[in-house]
Amino acid sequence: MKKILWILVLGGIGFATWWFRFREPEQTADRTRYEPVELMRGRIESTIETTGIVEPQNRIEIKPPIGGRVEEILIEEGDTVEKGQILSWMSSTERAALLDAARAQGEDELRKWEDIYKPTPLISPLAGTVIARNTEPGQTVTTAEPVFVLSDRLIVEAQVDETDIGSVEPGQHAGITLDAYPGIAVTGTVRQIAYEATTVNNVTIYEVDVVPVRVPDCMKSGMTASLRFIVAAADDVLTLPVDTVQHRGEKKLVLVDADDDPATPPEPRGVRTGLSGDGRVEILSGLTGDERVVRPAFEVPAVDRGSGSPFMPKRKKK
Repeated sequence: MKKILWILVLGGIGFATWWFRFREPEQTADRTRYEPVELMRGRIESTIETTGIVEPQNRIEIKPPIGGRVEEILIEEGDTVEKGQILSWMSSTERAALLDAARAQGEDELRKWEDIYKPTPLISPLAGTVIARNTEPGQTVTTAEPVFVLSDRLIVEAQVDETDIGSVEPGQHAGITLDAYPGIAVTGTVRQIAYEATTVNNVTIYEVDVVPVRVPDCMKSGMTASLRFIVAAADDVLTLPVDTVQHRGEKKLVLVDADDDPATPPEPRGVRTGLSGDGRVEILSGLTGDERVVRPAFEVPAVDRGSGSPFMPKRKKK
């Protein structure tokens, strides 16, 4: 009895193997569907994408030449100043003590010593923007404390991987998009490439300074930006989606539907490609632009709830 049972089990397994291996492909062999892809002419750009931080090109901390008291501040954060402009007035420690003593004797005595003992001006060493104001009038400061921080202009410090740094050079154009303002596009040029690399998360990178052609009012120091370095570009060229091109050894092929008959499979056509970027690739030869290029359509196979193993009984409908 056991031998008969084992024979039935092994026979069932063999039949099931034949069922799924030989019968099912016959049912699905002719179900391949193709979808047309857009073969178009236009501009294509080969780019390197990375991130960066908005930083001052020249950041200068202005410290007082003397220790004492800040008497008056003439600028605010965000103001644009000129080289040589007076930013604030200060009293040395001795002048502050003298004026406090004169103030106790009356306004006339105070004005007398204010006229005799002049305050010290704090002067901007460059033309730029005030990005930080660290003191208030009446505050006592030392010569080690920065009173103001100035920047002559804002740039973007980009981090470029060592595998891509060979494609970046001074004067190269780059697109800048601020993460905080994705709708504002800024154009910049590469000013300088660091000679020494740094390692971040076991990746060797080089700092690349990108100078915006125009600094929008919304750009602030410390903002995160996305950058696209344009390595190469071509206008009015024939392009296809990258995933349309199939690689067979050293050959590159696309599928061309030469017949409108759905029963006729598309024919492979050899092509030569060029630049690639933004999900498209340049077609240098092999196509004229009038062809109907297709690719296999990706479909999620539907589950046939009515089919199953021939050994599983079907539930009867009531």
